[in-house]
Amino acid sequence: MSPESKPVVGNVQSVLKDAEAKMQKAHEAITREFASIRTGRASSALVEGVRVEYFGTPTPLKQLATITTPDPKLLLIQPWDVNAIQEVEKALQKADLGLTPVIDGKVVRVPIPPLSTERRDELTKVAHRLAEEGRVSIRTIRHSAKESIERLFKDKAITEDDKFRNLDQLQKLTDRYHAKVDETLSTKEAELKVV
Repeated sequence: MSPESKPVVGNVQSVLKDAEAKMQKAHEAITREFASIRTGRASSALVEGVRVEYFGTPTPLKQLATITTPDPKLLLIQPWDVNAIQEVEKALQKADLGLTPVIDGKVVRVPIPPLSTERRDELTKVAHRLAEEGRVSIRTIRHSAKESIERLFKDKAITEDDKFRNLDQLQKLTDRYHAKVDETLSTKEAELKVV
């Protein structure tokens, strides 16, 4: 192997590493989206991103309060600034999550009602749509990396064997992340089926 081909291997490897890093981020984004889908169980992820007007600035709830789940059917939100409790309640009502917050002294209690069958079906469809968006994102990353590898071959920076070997690695990487998205989807579907 000639000395000038060593940096090229680094280029191909950097294309694959970059693609893997982007696919990992796409999977993490899908996982965060799934966490925000309400199941019949209490989860702080349901309300963490709700924006509360705090001194004229829309601020994520998780930056203003402690959010706990004392039991599977209840969220307990304790604002660090007791004066913000009314704004927290308003923000939760405006968020249209199908939840009814109740102020109880210095905390906001948010009971999690059971989901109806229709709502479960609706949320399952949302989960499938999010999973497909994740798969599309992963395929887009694969397409971009494939073009980079083919450009390296066209520029005679790598051999044809290197091109095919790296395209094969790229496809295996893509398949692995598609499987992760499918696994995350089936976990969410199982959560939605629990009554």
